Amino acid sequence: MPRDDDLVLDAPTIGRPAAAPEAGLLLVAAPGLEEPFHRSVILLLEHDESGTLGVVLNQPTTLDVGSVLPAWRDHLTGTPHLFQGGPVALDSALGLAALGTAAVREPEEPAGFRRVVGPLGIIDLDTPADDLVPHLQALRIYAGYAGWAPGQLDDELERGSWAVISPADVVVDTFHADPEHMWSLVLTRAGGTLAWWPRCPNDPQVN
Repeated sequence: MPRDDDLVLDAPTIGRPAAAPEAGLLLVAAPGLEEPFHRSVILLLEHDESGTLGVVLNQPTTLDVGSVLPAWRDHLTGTPHLFQGGPVALDSALGLAALGTAAVREPEEPAGFRRVVGPLGIIDLDTPADDLVPHLQALRIYAGYAGWAPGQLDDELERGSWAVISPADVVVDTFHADPEHMWSLVLTRAGGTLAWWPRCPNDPQVN
């Protein structure tokens, strides 16, 4: 059993990704990563030669969705609050949803839904809610998103700023019931060295 003072390792050692980044995987911040991504868990939506796009899953705000998008308020998963999806384009809204079992089996996706991975996708918030909601099992709305230029995320992964982790269930993790503790819960579940991250100080020089 390692001692507590053995758990503070160099970032390159603890930060190697558990998997290569791709849509549907979780990007989890290292303990020392500062704002705006401190203890963030990000769902990757796109990762290719043109760059990377994701949305922070565990930063709910106190703003009621009803004040900005009232038609969607009563259909949200969990509390009816807007989540902050990242530091980019905070004046825009992004709807993340999961299709229900019956809709997944249909040969075509419902109008207003663009699949990301499995049953998960982005919705067009201009679509009438009553038309789309019957096809969904989960829904949250985010202000802004997280974005990286080509090669930028790969450089940050090499520096140990993030780990890439496969979700246990992409729908359950995306619409996590306990966003406040999601960072530590996901890392603990990942096991191995990553399970030590919640016990590391934010400043790796503190031992």
